Amino acid sequence: MPKKTKSKKKSKHNYSKYITYTIVLFLLLSVVGAIGYYAGYEDAKEDTKILIYKERAQTKKLLEKLERASSKQSKKTKSLNKQLKKVLKQKKDEYKKTAQHEIDKPSKKLMQASTKTDRAAKSSYKKAKLAIIIDDVSFQRDIKNIKALHIPLTMSFLPPSKIHPQSHILASKESFYMVHLPMEAQSFTAEEPFTLRVTDSQAKILDRIEKVKKYFPKVKYINNHTGSKFTSDEVAMNRLIFALRRNNITFIDSRTTAQTKAPVVLKNYNLPYIARDVFLDHDPDINVIKKEIRRAVKVAKKKGSAIAIGHPHKNTLKALMESKEILKQVELVRIDKLLL
Repeated sequence: MPKKTKSKKKSKHNYSKYITYTIVLFLLLSVVGAIGYYAGYEDAKEDTKILIYKERAQTKKLLEKLERASSKQSKKTKSLNKQLKKVLKQKKDEYKKTAQHEIDKPSKKLMQASTKTDRAAKSSYKKAKLAIIIDDVSFQRDIKNIKALHIPLTMSFLPPSKIHPQSHILASKESFYMVHLPMEAQSFTAEEPFTLRVTDSQAKILDRIEKVKKYFPKVKYINNHTGSKFTSDEVAMNRLIFALRRNNITFIDSRTTAQTKAPVVLKNYNLPYIARDVFLDHDPDINVIKKEIRRAVKVAKKKGSAIAIGHPHKNTLKALMESKEILKQVELVRIDKLLL
């Protein structure tokens, strides 16, 4: 019996010892695991920091690259804008040289010049009349665009040349037209061929007008293309009016200079002086053109009649289209109807 009790105590002691070792081992493993976990966490944290640093460095490089590209693009854009402004200025200068008349502010004396339209306005016009001449008509597209407005405009055709060889053929299909005759200017680089000059003899001017008449057999009215130098020369104008009278053609002064001698010469021939009152598109800006259209209407209402001149340019035709309501304040007529 005593031996058996001793064996049980020994077994119980061994079991307790085993449990103690197990607990200690578990604790040791937990501590090691924790140390390993935190060590791994710190390593991972450090790796993350390195990754973030690298990403920031890459982002910084990318941003710097983008800034450089943006700077280059900005410089390029500025350069392109500068070039564009230069081109637009050149285009505007070309427009002023080639797409429109020379123009000068009329003198008071010129504005007071007695004309047939003034006299007619005082006597018989019930409603103010406005004739709008569209110069430089040279191509089929010009005619198409003008006719698309469905308002009575007077087309003035440039004589045929290498640039517009079919102008006379296009005119022949119209029931009424004018001729826009090139004349010498004081300063003009884009001169039309066969331009009349102040040094041309009477015979040469007469020959030129007769050729124009052959190209445009129905022509009754001619106005000058440029011509500030020619129209300000009394001798040259005298030769021109003589040639026009021989061919039954009436001269309408585009009035490219205030020094025009047309009033004096026409008076000597006992003919009325007929001239432009308003120039519509000396400035190609559409709002400016609209302003000039309103001014033309105002002048017509004040005088009883008026003559305006423009070109078959997009902005001019668009301005006329958008000004139809204003133009209803006067009677729009062709030049031949205005000068009856």
